[in-house]
Amino acid sequence: MSWALDGVVLGLVQGVSEWLPISSKTQIMFVSTYLLGLTFGAAYAFGLFLEFATLAAAVIYFRREVWGVLKALALRGTEEDKILLKYLVAVTLVTAVVALPIYLYFSSLSGPVVGVPMIALGLILIADGLLIKAARGRYAPRKDLPSLGWKDLVIIGAAQGLAALPGVSRSGITISAMLLLGVKPRDAFRLSFLALIPAALGASALPLLVSRHKIEAAISLVSTGGIAVAAVVATVVSLLMISLLLRLASSEKVVPLVVGLGALAIIGGIVGVLTGYG
Repeated sequence: MSWALDGVVLGLVQGVSEWLPISSKTQIMFVSTYLLGLTFGAAYAFGLFLEFATLAAAVIYFRREVWGVLKALALRGTEEDKILLKYLVAVTLVTAVVALPIYLYFSSLSGPVVGVPMIALGLILIADGLLIKAARGRYAPRKDLPSLGWKDLVIIGAAQGLAALPGVSRSGITISAMLLLGVKPRDAFRLSFLALIPAALGASALPLLVSRHKIEAAISLVSTGGIAVAAVVATVVSLLMISLLLRLASSEKVVPLVVGLGALAIIGGIVGVLTGYG
């Protein structure tokens, strides 16, 4: 397969799977293993490294929020900007503490278990959807960003950190955690996507710092041109996915959306089991 086609395939997989509860790094891992012949450790590191493309999409889409956070860092932001900065800093710090040892362990393995975690996450998402449907009146999700306390932020950060586990989707587990905490669906999706920005910075940088030789091996198989194509495709597809999912989360279709995402995760997990990644 040519480097251009390799790049298109990798970009499509990354751009779609980053925002769905099917673990983008796991899907990149599958593709890298079968398409490029990488070892699991190299494919796992490569999957994290490719998050720089979806990071670019998130920064573009949420550029106003990013600018507000930068102003808050310079002590010139609004109260809303300061609250978002607090959320991102707290969640990211907890994520780093939880994710680092997980990454160091799994990047050294030759064969992971990814199918079962995806199935478990899918079941949780389906439960979330059913809870939203059953919720009425005072039991309906009501929390938004200003109403999140420190305990909520720690739980969200820990959930995001667990996404370093192969088979666990970052967006899926953070959205699920926030829905269980009573966050309104659209806010849960939006806050999960915003939390991707600092998390993806770390996820892209970490393999370069501790697994550089694996990344270099992966790039040599795809080529620099292939990586560039993958990045452009992943960025464009990611922008479309963010817009679509936020629109659906704001509508009456949120319950079938969440249940459907859960079903998708279960299917992905079953595929993982059947292909030997159980």
